[in-house]
Amino acid sequence: MNLPNKLTVLRICMIPFFVAALLYADGASQSMRLLANVLFIAASLTDLLDGKIARKYNLVTNFGKFMDPLADKLLVCSALICLIELGQLPAWIVIVIISREFIISGFRLVAADNGIVIAASYWGKFKTTFQMLAVILLIFNIPSLALLTNIVLAAAVLLTIVSLVDYIVKNHKVLTEGGM
Repeated sequence: MNLPNKLTVLRICMIPFFVAALLYADGASQSMRLLANVLFIAASLTDLLDGKIARKYNLVTNFGKFMDPLADKLLVCSALICLIELGQLPAWIVIVIISREFIISGFRLVAADNGIVIAASYWGKFKTTFQMLAVILLIFNIPSLALLTNIVLAAAVLLTIVSLVDYIVKNHKVLTEGGM
């Protein structure tokens, strides 16, 4: 259990506290929204940090390869579902985002079964960044930033779709017999 893996586990452990803070009193408490955002931002930064440390010090492990993307999905999907509960996000956006994650995970499972590793793409990294920025803006829920929030959210949805298409086009042979 090296440092990057500990950061990944920490990110997962932070999720229930983040969710509790966000949903406390239906999210109406600004101090709880601030706490939720601090927890979300801290958890998001562990994602950035664990990857940099793992690559820089050659600490990449199978545990990290599996758990790091799972931790990201759990964090973002938990936030998005809470934002539906708070009435700040339409369900269709969350359905698009979660569907993409299931499809890519399925691709990765089939590929792994054939001994193929599908690395994260830049589109996927941009998608995650915009999703996290959208979540932060939505949690803050500042009326004067509504236009910016909507633009970032639209970009997150668009990047979700673009990254899905990119994965499918680049890795379509994973679904054919014999792999790539």
